Amino acid sequence: MRLVIRTAAPVSTLRYQRVLVKLSGEAFGGDGGGIEPARLRLIADEVRSLCKLGVEVAIDVGGGNIWRKRNQGKGLPQAAADYLGLLGTVMNSYMLRAALIQAKVPCLLQSPLATDLPGVSKVDVVTVRGALRRKEIVIFGGGTGRINFTTDTAAAEHAVQIKADVVIKTGPADGVYTADPKKVRSAKKFTELTIAQALRLHLGVMDKEALALCLKNNLPIIVCRWQKGVLARVVRGEGVGTLVQP
Repeated sequence: MRLVIRTAAPVSTLRYQRVLVKLSGEAFGGDGGGIEPARLRLIADEVRSLCKLGVEVAIDVGGGNIWRKRNQGKGLPQAAADYLGLLGTVMNSYMLRAALIQAKVPCLLQSPLATDLPGVSKVDVVTVRGALRRKEIVIFGGGTGRINFTTDTAAAEHAVQIKADVVIKTGPADGVYTADPKKVRSAKKFTELTIAQALRLHLGVMDKEALALCLKNNLPIIVCRWQKGVLARVVRGEGVGTLVQP
């Protein structure tokens, strides 16, 4: 039997109707790493709230809570370190799938990596778009499946493939700053800027490949802090985080 979530708000009241959410690994495990059940439940609750609004949602997950190449990958061949990172994102995506199923939220998990895990299929754009139209949550695990590419690039690629209205990049920062606010007390937060500015000023919004894809495909990015209620605020068009325009 297919699960269906009834929507509580007219889709016409939303600024963004189809979104690609990039979740950092910190959303799953915080500073301590690993996967914390309470954080996993929060993600499931936030995604469910978007379903009730009638938003079509795809999610790309990071894996920094499980594997940080710059810290743990020292001395390893680059390919091995990269694949371990990709496997970390698969672990997060599989745990998210389980949490959504437990919360009775219909979902589809796809990954470019070969896996025998039940419930995981290869990435297929036609299948993904059909699932989104049925208001199923689509989860992408395993990044692009290729080494030397970040999960930011994967998020941008998938957003283009599904014709998303926006990429919502969540993380520990509440937006984009002129410098790292943890290191530079005088750093100023941008309310809005362009992708060209982000590239020219090396602001670290996303990696260069991801930004180039968004620029080429006229795809805006919203950078915001991961917290309760933030996704619903973004799709309603509230002034959250930093809007990075093509």
